[in-house]
Amino acid sequence: MATVSMGPSRVIISSASRDLLIAALRGLSDAAMTSRAPDRYVAAHLAALRAAAAVVAARAKPTSRRTRVRSVWTLLANVAPELKEWAAFFDTSARTRAEAEAGVSSAVTDRAADDLMRDAETFIELVATTLGIDHQMYVDVLDVRAVHAVRTAS
Repeated sequence: MATVSMGPSRVIISSASRDLLIAALRGLSDAAMTSRAPDRYVAAHLAALRAAAAVVAARAKPTSRRTRVRSVWTLLANVAPELKEWAAFFDTSARTRAEAEAGVSSAVTDRAADDLMRDAETFIELVATTLGIDHQMYVDVLDVRAVHAVRTAS
């Protein structure tokens, strides 16, 4: 388990959930720095996927029996019913992501990529709240990423 400091209070989340949320934030940052619409769309969708996985890692209960493989979006809807509509939205957009990854250039417009980036950002913020991470810690992680991007670009 990882302890996340938030001023006078602390939240304990699993290392896996923390790492997935950080990876989601990095993915969103990478999406913002990408000029091609299909690449932005893919990066934003993968960022949302990692955020969903953070919730699943935090809330899923291991089972002793084997179950068939399910998508993270299906698992998310089961373990976090409050995020069910988001799961359905991103599950639906997975087909477009697959087309963009396959090189179908007409699959994604600039507008669609920008819209998905905004949706992914909103979703990731909601996931951070769902995991008990306050907005300031979330902003701090983004600031660290921004400073790192500026340093590596110079």
